[in-house]
Amino acid sequence: MEVKRDILWRVYLCFLGIVALSLVVLGKVVYIQRVQGAYWKGLSDSLHQKFVELDAERGTIYSEDSSMLSTSIPYFNIYIDFGADGLREKNGKRFFENVDSLAGCLAALFEDQSKAAYKKMLQKGYRSVDRYYELQSNVSFQKYQKLRDFPLVRQGRNKSGFIAEVNNKRLNPFGLLANRTIGLARANAQNVGLERTYDTLLKGETGRRLVRYIAGGAYIPVEGYEIEAENGKDIVTTIDVNIQDIAENALQKELIENEAEHGTCIIMEVATGKIKAIANLGRQSDGTYWEDLNYAIRATEPGSTFKLATLLSLLEDKKITLNNTVNLEGGTWKISNRTVYDAERHGKYVVPVKEAFELSSNVGMAKLAVANYTGNPYQFIDHLRKLKLDRPTGIDLVGESTPVINTPKSRTWSATALPWMAFGYEVLVSPLQTLTLYNAVANNGRMVKPYLISAVQESGITIKENKPTAIVEKICSDETLRELKECLNGVCQDPEGTGFKVFKDAFYQVAGKTGTALVANRSRGYADHIYQSTFVGYFPAAAPKYTCIVVIKNKPFAKKYYGAAVAAPVFREVADHLMSTSVGQGLNYADSATTVNHDQLFASVTPPQLPANRQLVPDVKGMGLKDALYVLERMDMKVAVRGSGKVQTQSIEPGRPLQKKETIFIQLD
Repeated sequence: MEVKRDILWRVYLCFLGIVALSLVVLGKVVYIQRVQGAYWKGLSDSLHQKFVELDAERGTIYSEDSSMLSTSIPYFNIYIDFGADGLREKNGKRFFENVDSLAGCLAALFEDQSKAAYKKMLQKGYRSVDRYYELQSNVSFQKYQKLRDFPLVRQGRNKSGFIAEVNNKRLNPFGLLANRTIGLARANAQNVGLERTYDTLLKGETGRRLVRYIAGGAYIPVEGYEIEAENGKDIVTTIDVNIQDIAENALQKELIENEAEHGTCIIMEVATGKIKAIANLGRQSDGTYWEDLNYAIRATEPGSTFKLATLLSLLEDKKITLNNTVNLEGGTWKISNRTVYDAERHGKYVVPVKEAFELSSNVGMAKLAVANYTGNPYQFIDHLRKLKLDRPTGIDLVGESTPVINTPKSRTWSATALPWMAFGYEVLVSPLQTLTLYNAVANNGRMVKPYLISAVQESGITIKENKPTAIVEKICSDETLRELKECLNGVCQDPEGTGFKVFKDAFYQVAGKTGTALVANRSRGYADHIYQSTFVGYFPAAAPKYTCIVVIKNKPFAKKYYGAAVAAPVFREVADHLMSTSVGQGLNYADSATTVNHDQLFASVTPPQLPANRQLVPDVKGMGLKDALYVLERMDMKVAVRGSGKVQTQSIEPGRPLQKKETIFIQLD
């Protein structure tokens, strides 16, 4: 009995222990559910949910005429939550009633598989209760709009399970056009161009969305937990798409013909400093050209175009007059064991200063600088500083080079530094800086800051507008300015001028300067005979509207490398196009008939049909100026224009046998 009692006691004790343990566990469960439930649920959510950033829609970059230069295009990734309550209620009645018609619509929209294949795919996803099934990716906005009206989808996300995630892709509608200046907005690399400079405005404010992770590492958005992104601002540039197209084509044609390494062409509006076009083309490994670097803002030795600054200094300091003479020594001059060479062997000796400038004589400028500034080189250098050649222009582009102006305190200063600086060596300035100086001369001495952005907009409303800004109100006296203009006119209009052959038959007047600089090829120095060809000037000379610079770096040992032979023709082609357009708009820049000779007026528009018989003079009466020019020039005729509007009369009757290079006068009204 004692043994039995002992066993029962132990059984009861175990039973009571189990009951007590059960009560503790039950109590703990109740405590966790009732008291700590919110805490543990929050902890679970933190492990399976998180906030992700929502990118704002990036602002658009426009040209001055409101053409889109860079914009964000929305693309959609479409998913289906087959576990959505609204989709599975009543044993999936809603799904099965719509799956057949939905499959047909999807097959018709995406055209990548049949209706039967889509139906099978949807049914498989429904059976597997896939919570994040990828239906399509990179769906265009137009297709997404149609998708939203499809059976089942139009019932909304909760009832259909359809989830659309938007991704914005950056698009440059004009492709190559000003590509480097407009820039690139890149997810995994630093932006460039205007996309970088104005990134904070363009990108907007990032939003947030709560998402829940599900099996397979995928996640789905949690409804009602989203902070919308604030879209970026739009910026309006000063770029004119048509002028940019003209500059790009003219530059590319010359680069291809000369197999040059790279080149830039910048066009500035004289009165305002607005950059109307900025083309930068570099040769690629396959021989094609692309906007790879912004050569317009990279400092190099400018060569002879720098002589304008030298001449300004000499005239402003009353060191010389244009009628003073200088001995060019036949084109060579030795100084301190170095020899100054003129680019062209002209064989001239004593000539007026004006002629020395028109001949682009390195010897002439070097001798004048040595004779007048050797005792006080800072007097010359101070002029360069006043012309802001020692600092970047401040244009709204990241990456503008810092210029270099040699001084007696520089480590590289030597006895020959001053004469070499006088003709554009031992200094580094960018093409944009050179353009800004010449633009100041064209603008009656007022140096304006070059700029690319005219306005910032939000929802089509201008919230900030940029105005022309003067860097220097007056770069020199009126007398000096008159003399500088006289010399620049002479370069292009006097038979002795280096630009005369290029512009002698232009129907408008150009003032400018050629430049040819020997440039170093990295560690090889000057052994490869690489030349940089430049032409910079303004037109029409009497009432300047545009200033333009063309800089081309040629290949080693190029047969053609003078600025007048390589860069000036690009300038001429650009100016011809712009002046022809101005004539067509009724702007009278010449007293006589205008002679036009160019062949790329239709780079951006569809040209008219050429006549079937090209041996006879065509009938252009009733045509607009551009159409008439296109037809006549394709027939190898020279064209003189009077008036504006449409062609009313032509000097050579239609149907007469055609004579090549014959000039035809057309009257517009």
